[in-house]
Amino acid sequence: MPDDYYEVLGVSRGASEQDVKKAFRRLARELHPDVNAHDPEAEEKFKACAEAYEVLSDPERRQIYDRYGHDGLRSGGFEPSFEGFGSFADIFDAFFGGAASGFGFGGGRSRGVQGGDVAVTAEIGLAEVVSGASVEVSYDAAGACPRCHGNRAEPGTPIEECERCEGTGQLRAVSRTPFGQVVRATACDACGGEGKVAREPCAECGGRGRTVTLKRLSIDVPAGIEDGQRIRLSGRGHVGEAGGSPGDLYVLVRVREDERFVRDGVDLVTVADVPASDAALGVSVPVATLDGESSVTLEPGTQPGETLVLRGQGLPSLRGGRRGDLRVVVNVVVPRRLSARQRELLEELGGSLTEENLRSDEGVFAKLKRAWRS
Repeated sequence: MPDDYYEVLGVSRGASEQDVKKAFRRLARELHPDVNAHDPEAEEKFKACAEAYEVLSDPERRQIYDRYGHDGLRSGGFEPSFEGFGSFADIFDAFFGGAASGFGFGGGRSRGVQGGDVAVTAEIGLAEVVSGASVEVSYDAAGACPRCHGNRAEPGTPIEECERCEGTGQLRAVSRTPFGQVVRATACDACGGEGKVAREPCAECGGRGRTVTLKRLSIDVPAGIEDGQRIRLSGRGHVGEAGGSPGDLYVLVRVREDERFVRDGVDLVTVADVPASDAALGVSVPVATLDGESSVTLEPGTQPGETLVLRGQGLPSLRGGRRGDLRVVVNVVVPRRLSARQRELLEELGGSLTEENLRSDEGVFAKLKRAWRS
């Protein structure tokens, strides 16, 4: 059973003709072979989109489909057909490359095909988020052939008018439909729609005008970037064909985890382990920061989970402004595996403690509420 045409294009049943056209154009360009060389099903997906568009863009066909479905189209002779089209390129060009009667696209010589986008990943450390970083990335991308400089001809040999299309870049075919004759203009298969051919194709690129090479590029990663954000570099992707514009390079930035910190927006959170005796007496504790070692002072009687804040020791924001803070959570460590003497001392201490020593200035519930609000 064929797929539902509305689902194929991703539009609702009440979509306007303009919405249908926009959806088809978007999907068709996404499924072009230059963008989807890795997807062997791209051609079939495009054919399904083209079939859905051919029906939903025609008011009469759409009305029949809405009432009777695919069976109604078949019985009425309105079923879309791509007979006479030999390849994906033939079908694509019928919609985008020339005068395709009934589809609403303009005529003229086939336009260049935009180059595909390229995606790479760059990794930086958490400390590099503070000041930004310059990272080198490597990726394979199609570029103009260095031997023929993109003109497809062996150096020193002429480029001539295509005899098959007589320099127009198009081949026209007439087919019969329930609406009469339809003239479809497709890109010439001999010259690729350019109207010109090389008498002797370039030996290095085989006459395509493009070769795939390894490119290296230095990327400036801005301060304050977050893990998973992307940087877009226009025109750094695959070069276009037949004069088409190049694609873009998308750099996915990954920020390596730092075992010392947890990131919370522009703030950092770390933990300071403090022996129970030090927490009771008060002590100065060394704390690691992204700018080097610092210290925090614990007041006598510091409780587990209390948080001390080092202002401006966090991360910057992409929008600028002051840096975030470093929040230091106190983890009071209770001693284990006590010796006989240590146990004796602790028992002596425990016997000397009074309610005044154990009374908290703030109840546990109040602490939880304060921590939740912060």
